[in-house]
Amino acid sequence: MEKRALILANGLFDSVFAKTTHGLIRGPSRYEILGVIDPEHAGQDAGAVLDGYERGIRFYRSMTDALQHLSATPTHCVVGVATVGGVLPSALKEDLFVAASAGLTLVNGLHQLLSDDAELAKVAKGGIIDLRKPRPASELRFWTGEILSVPTPRIAVLGMDCAIGKRTTAMLMQKSFLEQGIATEVIYTGQTGWLQGMKYGFIFDATLNDFVSGELERAIVQCYQETKPDVILLEGQSALRNPAGPAGSEFICSAQASGVIFQHAPARIHFEDFEHLDCMLPPLAEEIELIRLLGSEVWGVSLFTRGLGPAQAAKIATELEAKHQIPVIRSLEDGVGRLVTTIRERLNL
Repeated sequence: MEKRALILANGLFDSVFAKTTHGLIRGPSRYEILGVIDPEHAGQDAGAVLDGYERGIRFYRSMTDALQHLSATPTHCVVGVATVGGVLPSALKEDLFVAASAGLTLVNGLHQLLSDDAELAKVAKGGIIDLRKPRPASELRFWTGEILSVPTPRIAVLGMDCAIGKRTTAMLMQKSFLEQGIATEVIYTGQTGWLQGMKYGFIFDATLNDFVSGELERAIVQCYQETKPDVILLEGQSALRNPAGPAGSEFICSAQASGVIFQHAPARIHFEDFEHLDCMLPPLAEEIELIRLLGSEVWGVSLFTRGLGPAQAAKIATELEAKHQIPVIRSLEDGVGRLVTTIRERLNL
């Protein structure tokens, strides 16, 4: 039987915390998406609300509402939000119980494991998939240096902060490369990548810190051995200087990234959810220099334009490109063609 899913985004669809939902709506997805649960948009098309493109995915007021009105029978219920600290929003709990009672498999990417909830686990006859359930150390790999023999160039998609489009830009670039006949794979490092059906990767922030570099190496080596791609794109996590979870140097130092595409959020002043602590984002120029000092180079910048008008975003892109002498684009608005062209020129592809 085909896998068909309903996504829970209750009340968070319009926020950066619904990035998993957004990714599954844009696709690809390992499930056919039948609908999204979010009462604020009930009855509307999820694609139209997201980016203006209707995709035949309807919003429903509740899980009960969806199960009563859908013509197709869902097999899975996906938690479509990624909250600070991975805590399950209380607004999702009732719908999870309804879904579990209806026999749907619960798929959860939060740190708060659904399988630890005894009452929920008891009624979940369809099972629970906790994507961030840590694997034991005995199953993890330490960095060995085997990656040094992998000839396929790696391009890391890093960013200024969390939830600013790193995965989306990586997938758009993969699509563009493939359309040009360049065999390209993406190494996923978050739960949404797995949900979208990516084959190679691991869940970065559910892995014991000592083994992050080794698991990254393992995924890249396996990808190369099995597919021999022309380019490997690496989905970055968090940010180099995010005080709540600094990350990114692994993609340069351990994965030996040849170049970096950098996601920048000009309208964002502070690290997400730390405005009250006045934790300010560093200047773009400093991040570019830091990446150089770590041993790689920023080849292009993609703007996350939330909070900016079209004219304002275009003006910022033009000014940053003139200042840094590298392509600066808006991935969703402009496409990623110029980034792909730059990478091809740099790598002689």
